[in-house]
Amino acid sequence: MLDRAAQAGTPKDATTRRVRFRGAGFVPASSRFGGWIGLAVVIAVWQIAGSSGLINPLFLPAPSAIAKAIYELAVSGALWQHVSVSLLRIGAGWMLGTAAGVAVGFAIGLSRVARSVGITFISALFPIPKIALLPLLILWLGIGEEPKVATIALGVFFSTAISVYSGVDAVPRNLIRMAQSFNVPFATIVRKVIWPGALPSILAGFRITASVALLLVVSAEMIGAQYGIGAFVLQAGNLMQTDQLLAGVVILSVFGLAVGKVINLLETRLLHWR
Repeated sequence: MLDRAAQAGTPKDATTRRVRFRGAGFVPASSRFGGWIGLAVVIAVWQIAGSSGLINPLFLPAPSAIAKAIYELAVSGALWQHVSVSLLRIGAGWMLGTAAGVAVGFAIGLSRVARSVGITFISALFPIPKIALLPLLILWLGIGEEPKVATIALGVFFSTAISVYSGVDAVPRNLIRMAQSFNVPFATIVRKVIWPGALPSILAGFRITASVALLLVVSAEMIGAQYGIGAFVLQAGNLMQTDQLLAGVVILSVFGLAVGKVINLLETRLLHWR
């Protein structure tokens, strides 16, 4: 009977076909060269518009003029002087702010007392523009590198702390309860369960804090600095040297791209399970 039913329900010419696997999850893929091709097209259109006289070079120089300005600054040594000073400030401020933010973020995520106190202070102080505190920091720390580094560290600290305790809160509680049910020590739970679960949010916070550090260092150098990318851009703008001004902007953009590549490498190595 079963054979007859199977024969009646299955056509004689039916063939099996391979079905594509549909359970791979949502993994957005990007073209390897799509972004660079789009950037090249924009630069080419910009160069054509500048060379043909459609755009006044005083307001928007052509890419070739900007490249020439970068080359002249590099040959003269002024470029490396400004870039090195800015990188030292960014590096010191970012590391200080990140270390403090990670510590406070984990304390808020793991301790009830720290959460009740820390979130209140972060919510009250985070909306304050950190560059507005620079005159006060100069009064406290004196004229020098300390106020600029402190301004960057403050801006990085709040964003890092928020991303860290948000990442800790996002860790599935079932995993923590399971580890507790096997009597796993608290330090091991933090190291083996909470830290890997919060790491994607922490690395996303690093992307934000790198941009925050870049914005703050430029703003701080425009207010009170002789050297640095911000001081160079401000001086070029005051002298209407728009090719050098945009050269400084391009350098900042390259720095942002480099930071993004570094964080992508970190995500590839640290988030290998994704």
